[in-house]
Amino acid sequence: MNIEADTTTRPETDRLNEERLLETIRHARLPLCITDPTLPDNPIVFANAAFCALTGYPIEEVVGRNCRFLQGRDTSEASIDRIRQIITSGEVDTVEILNYRKDGTSFVNALQIGPIMGEDGTPVLFFGSQLDTSSRREGERQARELADRELGHRLRNIVNVMSVMIRMSAREAEDVQTLARIVDGRLKTLSEAHFRTIGDSSESAARLRELLRPILDAYAPRGDAQFAFEGDDPQVPADLISALTLTVHELATNSVKHGALGAHAGRVALEVWADDGLRLCWTERGGPEVVAPERRSGSGIIRSLVAGVGGTLELDWQREGLVARLAFPADR
Repeated sequence: MNIEADTTTRPETDRLNEERLLETIRHARLPLCITDPTLPDNPIVFANAAFCALTGYPIEEVVGRNCRFLQGRDTSEASIDRIRQIITSGEVDTVEILNYRKDGTSFVNALQIGPIMGEDGTPVLFFGSQLDTSSRREGERQARELADRELGHRLRNIVNVMSVMIRMSAREAEDVQTLARIVDGRLKTLSEAHFRTIGDSSESAARLRELLRPILDAYAPRGDAQFAFEGDDPQVPADLISALTLTVHELATNSVKHGALGAHAGRVALEVWADDGLRLCWTERGGPEVVAPERRSGSGIIRSLVAGVGGTLELDWQREGLVARLAFPADR
């Protein structure tokens, strides 16, 4: 059956309806093609302009060919088998398949296939709609890669942080029993901070100090003598929780290893403003003289996380101590 076949023997209403349908499909923005299973090899008998734009093939190189011409070297057999199953069963379903354009570039195609039934209940045509999901899949891949890097980086830091905490705790303890009690309490707090900051970003909004206090209690061995909140205590929107807690976690980790929180006289102030969006300033003083690090894997990770929710992070490696400025605009 050819979709452009002569329809003069059909009722005038049917002919007009078919013409309107074809015109609608022809100008649809969604790529569409129609195949005819009554012809040898189920060839394409119609494709709209959006299909040609997506694949790069002109209409004269599309009509008369089976859709498999879009397959290529890395197209999986599983997706091909699934297409065969859908066509054989006569169901309507969607399968993701790697297809190739005329210029050789690939794209992930969310292909929806379904039959158009004749009066006797058998398929006389099949439609296929295509949706390029490559950018979404690439975004998912990058997000997974970033999460893996962030987790691996944090896990590598845990042993270093524990070592510093135990060493500083030993300065305060007069005997082994006291040391064990101090270390046990701090390691438990550290554990809670880690689990909280690995949490789900779908959490509801929380007060900033309530959110960050467990992290800072874990990393400031001398408590309030080493750390102080200043300024506002706003509600943190749920979509900012992960980026904010992971950033403060990274700053605290670095401070314990290289900065003020690793020194007995060191001190950190965290100023917060919530007048236009959310702004924070982390200032370290009283630690060792600061030298900007050559490797910045940790800062690169948190910059990406912050940028992902519309924020900015500035790190100012002053000799007296690191100053970090974090901002999330209200209209992000």
